Amino acid sequence: MIEIVARSGPMREAIRLADRVAATDANVFVTGESGAGKDALALYIHSKSARAQQSFVKIDCATLPSGLLEAELFGYERGAFTGANEAKPGRLEAAHRGTLVLDEIAYLSTDSQAKLLRVIETREFERLGGRKKVTVDARLIALTNVDLSDAVNRQSFREDLYYRLNVMHIAVPPLRERPEDLADLARAFVKSYAAKHGREATEISKEALRLLAEYQFPGNVRELANTIERAVIISSGKRLEVADLPEPIRVAAGAERRRKQPQTLAEIEAAYVQEILETTKGNKTEAARILGISRKNLYEKLARLNRKDEG
Repeated sequence: MIEIVARSGPMREAIRLADRVAATDANVFVTGESGAGKDALALYIHSKSARAQQSFVKIDCATLPSGLLEAELFGYERGAFTGANEAKPGRLEAAHRGTLVLDEIAYLSTDSQAKLLRVIETREFERLGGRKKVTVDARLIALTNVDLSDAVNRQSFREDLYYRLNVMHIAVPPLRERPEDLADLARAFVKSYAAKHGREATEISKEALRLLAEYQFPGNVRELANTIERAVIISSGKRLEVADLPEPIRVAAGAERRRKQPQTLAEIEAAYVQEILETTKGNKTEAARILGISRKNLYEKLARLNRKDEG
């Protein structure tokens, strides 16, 4: 059974709702920013349901052209269109007795919306180019990172379908709103990617965790996962250190820390110079390049900082 990190209040509430709806056959509407973990929550609901031993099928409505999306969703018969040399069942049939996840459902065409509504109401449909009724029993989980109610108001999404899908609404919070979960997520990713890539790192240092906590992660959990995977790959020890984290995150986190802590201009400059030197592992030529100054100017700044420290 899939597990989800949920120490924070917002994520615990999402899991509570997921647990309640998993025991039913109700359709679920999951919202949240890109990368927040909507896919993981959909899989969690499936794994906790009576359908757990059946198929878990996903279709991404945003990446497929309208015509191809309809063919993938409903399937087609031989000769339904040019190139349809043999019949092919769609994702709906593949999800029979299981779960069908409709990712980025806002991109579903109006024609496909009407057909999907009929499937929900009758549990029947025809493949493209076919006349035979196909019966299907699948729980639908719709995912979106946009305000679908606004699409309803703009009449680009059917109101009746919206309410049919939105039996249970679960909002997945962005990572910045669940800071209590970051450390556990990072540790879990370290172990997972170390096993995947055959690396030694199984832990992450407190300093690295502190730096990650200072970064905003606009890409949410997906960005954190990618960050940890990269760090695991380049690490050379049994523990991830600050130096293993990507430079943009180290710099951005430092800037965020300085923003939150009022400092003099001299203090900000000193901290930034030191941060760049740590990033370049003491390479002053590279540090000067990043700072946009000459090596001579860098040495002068370092000399002033040293005199200040001695004083």
